[in-house]
Order: sequence, then structure tokens, then C-alpha cells
Amino acid sequence: MKRFAIVALSAALFAAPAFADGELSAEEAEKAKAAAAAWGCEGGKWEKETEATGLYELDDAKCKDGSNYDLKFDKDYKLMAIIRD
Repeated sequence: MKRFAIVALSAALFAAPAFADGELSAEEAEKAKAAAAAWGCEGGKWEKETEATGLYELDDAKCKDGSNYDLKFDKDYKLMAIIRD
């Protein structure tokens, strides 16, 4: 029983914390939508990574070529990646 308690405590102490994506504020959403529109994309679902990276993600955006893409922007709303769905 003592061994189980030590293993359980060790697992709890060394487990990686779980991070979740958050929603954008109204100001962030406005700037993010403008950044996506500059690339010819709209719609989709916006999320803000909360792991201290400051990245903004747009999932399933419809872009001017008619395809859906996932876009990632840095904290300054500059495009970092665009991946076709």
C-alpha cells in the first residue's frame, strides 16, 4: 500500500499540466478576423492557445480558392502556418 501511495504521488507531481485553448476577446477577434481576411479567408472557429505561446488558431476557414484551411497566427496576427484541411 505504501508503494502504491508513492507511485500515485509521483505521478501527480510530475504529470504535465493540462492546457486548454481559450476564446478570443472582442478586440482580439476583430484583429484576428482582419488578419484572416487579408489572406482571403473567413468563417471557421477561432481559438487562442493558452500555453503562453500567444498563438491564434482558425480552424476550418473557407478561403478564396474555395477550400477549407487551418491557419495559425502569432501574437502580432502575422500568419505562421496555413494547412489545407
